[in-house]
Amino acid sequence: MIRTAPHDTLSEPAPRIFYGWWIVAAAFLNLFCSTGVIYYGFPVFYPALVESLGFTRAQVTQGFLLGFIIVGLPFGYLAGLLIDRSGARRVILLGVAFIGLPLIFMGFMNKFWQYEILCLFEVLGYVFAGPIANQVLISQWFRLRRGRAMGYAYLGLGLGGVFAPPAANFLIHTFGWRYALEAAGTLILLVLFPVGFFVTESTPADMGLLPDGTIATSAPPLEKTSDSSMTISQAIRTANFWFILAGSALVIGAINTVIQHFILFLQDHGHSRTTASHFLSVLLASSLAGRVVVGYIADRFVKKNAMALFYLVIGAAIPLLFLADRPLAAWSFAVTFGFAMGADYMLIPLVTAECFGVGSLGKLLALLIMGYSVGQWVAPWMAGKIFDTYHNYDLAWKIIAACGILGAAAIYTVRVPPSLSTAPD
Repeated sequence: MIRTAPHDTLSEPAPRIFYGWWIVAAAFLNLFCSTGVIYYGFPVFYPALVESLGFTRAQVTQGFLLGFIIVGLPFGYLAGLLIDRSGARRVILLGVAFIGLPLIFMGFMNKFWQYEILCLFEVLGYVFAGPIANQVLISQWFRLRRGRAMGYAYLGLGLGGVFAPPAANFLIHTFGWRYALEAAGTLILLVLFPVGFFVTESTPADMGLLPDGTIATSAPPLEKTSDSSMTISQAIRTANFWFILAGSALVIGAINTVIQHFILFLQDHGHSRTTASHFLSVLLASSLAGRVVVGYIADRFVKKNAMALFYLVIGAAIPLLFLADRPLAAWSFAVTFGFAMGADYMLIPLVTAECFGVGSLGKLLALLIMGYSVGQWVAPWMAGKIFDTYHNYDLAWKIIAACGILGAAAIYTVRVPPSLSTAPD
């Protein structure tokens, strides 16, 4: 595959396959490993850590929780700053090292303090090579097809969630948890480093292109989005920024609460652990379809309205959990909630770019991710506290349903400046 820039001629035709789709494939792999594997696959290792190293259940989750508090919040903004200054490619490569190497070193750990330190580096890798950098990457390469491209890239996150748990379980049972962690870390390095070095380019300008595949010298230049982009200080003084932050924090908190407590909740309602796992698999598989459909909808309608609609469905699906002892209701919830969950992270950068442009998108997304990460981890903790007090999730589900509806209302309230909106293709 040749990645040389096109010659400076006015007559050279555009390439048959826009290179931006290779960027989408690279982002797909980045999200598959950095988010899908770590977020959904790593909990499979928890029982082994409890049995082999004597960690408590609180300790095995404490590593990543502390990581997001200590590292995720301050370094999230640093990642956005580095992306806007140096490009997403370098930041992603740095993140890949922080993801793969700590996994390998975890295969040799024996003490809890070692686990905590390695978790900090894992979170650092997630911050650098995860959603922030890849959202900016896609937003730089696409305008008219931005929603579709983001949807395809975020299939990596969903497929990582579907593939990682059974794969990790197979490796643990076949080779042991230490070799399984070392194999996972090595595989991530072997896949993502070549992709980052030989495929990823931070912007289409690096290859003489403009977003969506226009050759800069063969067509009248498109209006540069960055010319009308807001600075970060301008953006955070707008109501739009705070509506996006509040809406995403409420809804992503609701989503993560369901993900973290779903299997335990279904077991409380008479389903076996195997059946509960099947429900979770269906939920995650449904999210794959949602990501593709959401991308197409976002390209054809106002993006913030599409985001509000899917967020509303998330909140409206929660009451089905009160009938979870009935298989039909449980299946209906898994399919509906999972499908709407496809809009979780991928519409946030689309709406943010639509409102503020891409000039400071890295820093803005870093601030938003830092903000909604609070909701993402506080909400499941709150649901656990409610269960410990009342021995059921009824109040938690009512609060989570309200969060989904309020989040949808906040996003619908966003007003997109006409100068920064893009027309559908």
